[in-house]
Amino acid sequence: MPEGDTVRQAAKRLHDALAGHVLTRSDLRVPRFATADLTGRAVLDVTARGKHLLTRIEGGLTLHSHLRMDGSWKVFAAGQRWSGGAGHQIRAILGTSDKTAVGYRLPVLELLRTTDEERVVGHLGPDLLGPDWDPGRALANLLRDPARQLGEALLDQRNLAGIGNVYKCELCFLLGVTPWLPVGELPPERAEVLPALAKKLLEANRDRPVRRTTGRPGHDLYVYSRAQRPCLRCGTSVRLADQGDGSRERPTYWCPVCQRGPAPAPRGRAGAR
Repeated sequence: MPEGDTVRQAAKRLHDALAGHVLTRSDLRVPRFATADLTGRAVLDVTARGKHLLTRIEGGLTLHSHLRMDGSWKVFAAGQRWSGGAGHQIRAILGTSDKTAVGYRLPVLELLRTTDEERVVGHLGPDLLGPDWDPGRALANLLRDPARQLGEALLDQRNLAGIGNVYKCELCFLLGVTPWLPVGELPPERAEVLPALAKKLLEANRDRPVRRTTGRPGHDLYVYSRAQRPCLRCGTSVRLADQGDGSRERPTYWCPVCQRGPAPAPRGRAGAR
């Protein structure tokens, strides 16, 4: 699942493959930009901003993409067979004389002027892995709506950029509270360490092929995707429920013993959300 760390990795792969090279192939397979031709232009850089990818191209253009749940960018050497999905799933192709970047299942793909980038990323809060990181502002953003559930506040990229569902669950476990706890009820000492802990998790995984939060051999994550398995701390079965606004619910994992606060019934039981 793409989150701030994996998007940062994707940006690095694309930057290493394309930056400083002239495009010899350009194919944007979305109706609005299908006729756009970027060949003959050099790629200047590829930058991650939260979960957004900005590929800046000579002539004041930026190709903006977002991976959301299952989008991906793959880089292939000349003559290498492409693998990443069926042909109809390809949304973008950017090729140079020796490398080709292929975007699969990209739900967001648009070409805009570089001067207009703020239109697509200007709403984002401080980027956990970016030069604009500001822990004080991130915490103030989170606390702005004290009645909001912590898990939902963490996923709101306007508060801080880079956290997805995996880190939401893991961060709440490490803080010892459930994702359904109202932000305003988060103990002050835990609220104070939240921004630094979130940054530590993403920074530790920004260059890893497998995301880890536990530091325990053989166990990558504390609770995410561990429903009905014993908690690594107390042995209680990890639980699973949905959290969201009804239109965009996400599977949420937590330990009912190690994490304090409200929680819905587990999936499959009466009253589950």
